[in-house]
Amino acid sequence: MGARAEGTLRVCSDPAYLPYSNQEGQGFENAVAKVVADALHDKLEYAWHESRAEGGFEAFLGATLGAGKCDVVMSIPYGSRQAQTTDPYYVSSYVFIFKKSKGYDIASLDSPILHKLKIGFESETPVQDGLQLRDMVVDAKAFDVADTPGESPRTMLQAVKDGTVDVMITWEPAIGAFLSDYPDLKVVLVPNARDMGPPEQYSFPMSMGVREGDDALMNKLNAAIKAHQAELTQILRQHGVRYYGDASGNPGVNVGTQ
Repeated sequence: MGARAEGTLRVCSDPAYLPYSNQEGQGFENAVAKVVADALHDKLEYAWHESRAEGGFEAFLGATLGAGKCDVVMSIPYGSRQAQTTDPYYVSSYVFIFKKSKGYDIASLDSPILHKLKIGFESETPVQDGLQLRDMVVDAKAFDVADTPGESPRTMLQAVKDGTVDVMITWEPAIGAFLSDYPDLKVVLVPNARDMGPPEQYSFPMSMGVREGDDALMNKLNAAIKAHQAELTQILRQHGVRYYGDASGNPGVNVGTQ
């Protein structure tokens, strides 16, 4: 398998990693893929591959997109060096999650209260780097959901509910679909930090990714994104993906926090 076949959109996807995707088509990436395929008047096909196996997302891309088994991944940071990226179609962020009843005054990684709390965070993320810069990572609890096949991001919300951690810092799209089951939890944006030290980015514009040099498909996808942005936005909101900026990549005001 190699170059894209006209009339078919082959999507690289994880078969069992909700809320992103699964073989039953229940993830937000599945819904986005259908909108795009319909817009291109293409048949939608999937190349299924575990994205959390050894080597992680980079190995996933190599075994799927790089190997020519599919043509597009539905979520990748804009400007990623791992693939050629389309225009962004949403912007989201890492977030703090804690119990509303606690009333913690948390506005950034520099909030003093964090030094008194048990922090949970996703390992191998910008958040880990930010905690390390502040000498806070040693006392925090790392969660490896993105590298653990079969584990649901829901476990990070459950850790807050159960009191395993006081505050969790995670990528919002990973847990947004489950938040309705945890009405007692509050969600607050982790703002980018640029005032002191090296720049820290926690909000990211997200794109679709194609093979390097596949300008024809990228241009078609960009046209589909532009024409169907409202529909894509509705899908993402239905799946609990909150917006923290605009699709041009400008981080903005925290929208829809609990």
